[in-house]
Amino acid sequence: MRYSVYKIDAFIRQSVNGFSGNPAAIVPLEEWLNEEQMQAIAAENNLSETAFFVKNSDGIYHIRWFTPTTEVDLCGHATLAAAWVIRNELQDLREIIPFSTQEAGNLTVRALRSNGGDNTMLQLDFPARPGEMINNPLLQQQLEQALGQKVVAICNARDMLVELESEQALRNCRPNQALLSQLETFAVMVTARSDSEGYDFVSRFFAPRQGLDEDPVTGSSFCTLTPYWSEKLGKTQLNGWQCSARGGDAMLQLEHDRVLIAGRCFAYMKGEFCLPGETA
Repeated sequence: MRYSVYKIDAFIRQSVNGFSGNPAAIVPLEEWLNEEQMQAIAAENNLSETAFFVKNSDGIYHIRWFTPTTEVDLCGHATLAAAWVIRNELQDLREIIPFSTQEAGNLTVRALRSNGGDNTMLQLDFPARPGEMINNPLLQQQLEQALGQKVVAICNARDMLVELESEQALRNCRPNQALLSQLETFAVMVTARSDSEGYDFVSRFFAPRQGLDEDPVTGSSFCTLTPYWSEKLGKTQLNGWQCSARGGDAMLQLEHDRVLIAGRCFAYMKGEFCLPGETA
């Protein structure tokens, strides 16, 4: 049996030429493969995330996400990419694409400009994950050693949010991945107030414990970054730039306990594969 696979860049930047955003592999399924098979496919794809989904009889797409080494509870860019595939390849043109998940509850992706074809802005509706501020001098020292930059504040949710002094400090950050992997957290996101026109804050995302030294653009990180910067800046609508080597843009809105995360996608490649031992 052959399976379709799509490589989609999510949260692309509109202001640059060339490839940007975070690549995700999207695999639509008619019925679930077992976990070992899905994990093996994700490892073979060797992207930060591979998303699998199955459409249920009620029209809701159940979605699961895998890094090359583990399944994760929530992934933004691969959900955005999956919605792009559902709209543009599977021709489900509903304004709101509904998803169900194993741990993150029900999610939706809305087409903000439904007549925009494959360049439509898509908006995730995700749960907010505000963090708890931490005052721990020893942890601050560990982070400064690992990041090579002065730490202004530490906030802990699923991931550890670390504020640095400036955008330039964040862009200059060359973390010691071995030291970061010793911290008891899923991942470390670093962030700072932006000095660049059009952005409120910048961020980067490191997850060496999950087999990802640096993730290009991390949709789920905005579930914590948005309430953090909303409180600091006194505004509920924000523009974020994850300034990794590829970089990506997100338009953000905090609505009570939800974060709306909007971005665009670019379809780079589509193809087919079969599992080892199977024939077409």
